[in-house]
Amino acid sequence: MTSTQSQDLPPDRTRAAADRRRWLALAIVMTAAFMDLVDVTIVNIAIPSIERDLSASFGAIQWITAGYALAFAAGLITGGRLGDIYGRRRLFLVGIAGFTAASALCGFAVNAEMLVASRLLQGAMAAMMVPQVLAIIHVTFPAHERGKVFGMFGAIVGLGAVSGPLLGALLTQWNLFGLEWRPIFLINLPVGIAGLILGRKFIVESRADRALRLDLVGVALVTLGLLMLLYPLTRGRELGWPLWGHLCMAGSLVVFGAFVAYERRKTRKDGSPLVELSLFRVKSFAAGIAVQLTFGVVMGIFFLVWTLYMQMGLGWSPLKAGLTGVPFSLAVSAAAGMSVQKLVPRFGRKVLQAGALTFAAGLLLYIWEAGRYGTGIEPWQMALPLVVMGAGMGLIVAPLTDAVLSDVPREHAGSASGLINTVGQMGTALGLGLVSVVFFGVIDDRRPTTPAQVGTAFVDAFRGSLWWVVAVAAVIFVVMFALPAKPRQERAAETVGEASTPSGTAEKDAEPVLVH
Repeated sequence: MTSTQSQDLPPDRTRAAADRRRWLALAIVMTAAFMDLVDVTIVNIAIPSIERDLSASFGAIQWITAGYALAFAAGLITGGRLGDIYGRRRLFLVGIAGFTAASALCGFAVNAEMLVASRLLQGAMAAMMVPQVLAIIHVTFPAHERGKVFGMFGAIVGLGAVSGPLLGALLTQWNLFGLEWRPIFLINLPVGIAGLILGRKFIVESRADRALRLDLVGVALVTLGLLMLLYPLTRGRELGWPLWGHLCMAGSLVVFGAFVAYERRKTRKDGSPLVELSLFRVKSFAAGIAVQLTFGVVMGIFFLVWTLYMQMGLGWSPLKAGLTGVPFSLAVSAAAGMSVQKLVPRFGRKVLQAGALTFAAGLLLYIWEAGRYGTGIEPWQMALPLVVMGAGMGLIVAPLTDAVLSDVPREHAGSASGLINTVGQMGTALGLGLVSVVFFGVIDDRRPTTPAQVGTAFVDAFRGSLWWVVAVAAVIFVVMFALPAKPRQERAAETVGEASTPSGTAEKDAEPVLVH
């Protein structure tokens, strides 16, 4: 079709074609987000197979899992800002191409050292790709549609978080073509290649309104601060919590302080800081970031101790443990869609607070059942607390993203989304660090020797850890009072309705900044 013919198309057909294009773009970026979410959790289930096949040491096994998280967290803010500067589609395509290549290197790794290095590369490429997902959504859909879109995103998050272990268990157990654990990485290849091809065709480029420059000093400071905080947390227990680890974590606060001071100076100097500190003056953003941090702590504690409890404490196979999580996954997906589309527009932040209370109620029920049935508990007995917990999490995860980004200026969408993901990863790392105290501390005190004693110790440690998660859920409930009480969708709809004029000003304001 020539450009003249395109111009002659009726307006309705032109709008319909544009609408199809943006929904296809949404499907592409959500698939990429799902691929990343699955990859975060899929590895844990295959660790025993990797250890046997590569004769990997315990330290190498730690880095196969922790290395990805460290590279991911350290690069997220930088990835978001690079998208603002050079174009979100461009960085998304670079990220997904690099992520796919790193997945191939992981799948064909000949030793543990190569696998660790490939996982570090994979995490760094995910840090380029993931911030663009939320940023592309933010600039592609007007405010009154974002609630529905983020509801879909929340459902994908819930599905990806729990389906990873199940998919990993299936791929490892099937031992496709005699490859054992390798298909957990190689499965990313066809998905990544398809995303790269379709993304080039359907995702429309967007970047910040004004020219920005990369803040290299800010990149160095934030990366150093995150590594000083996260490295001791991920390796502390294995190394016996050495003094230098505590000094590093304390020193990270000094580095973060220097980062904030430098970013203020950078803003005054040329207006191109790595993190827009002015974002924290937006009440919804600041409160949402606080909730994201505490919610990350919940994720870090619960999912790790839950996996250890089922596989090491109860002696379940990876497949049995993975199937046990299906009710949780379904509940998260269903509640996420319902919360944004039906509940939040009517009840606002009360829905998120109800989610925190529901999640805590599910935890209390799980604590009671784990104590009542001990090591004889069966998956069907876990279904009820998991459904209640999943429903609570679903009520939080989808509308929370919209609450954090709702009032963020379009030109800072990439930086803001990178900051959201970084804070979530920091919270998860803090939760993982707490596991060494709240879970392994109980087991170390018991020093079990017989299988029966091991099972009982793991059950008690699991129940004790869940009490900590209940406490964090209570903190989340309180912090949510700082979120906007009125739904963003209703405010946007009212604004559009009041500001609509023959010149179409309101519609213009709702459109993303596009670069063709």
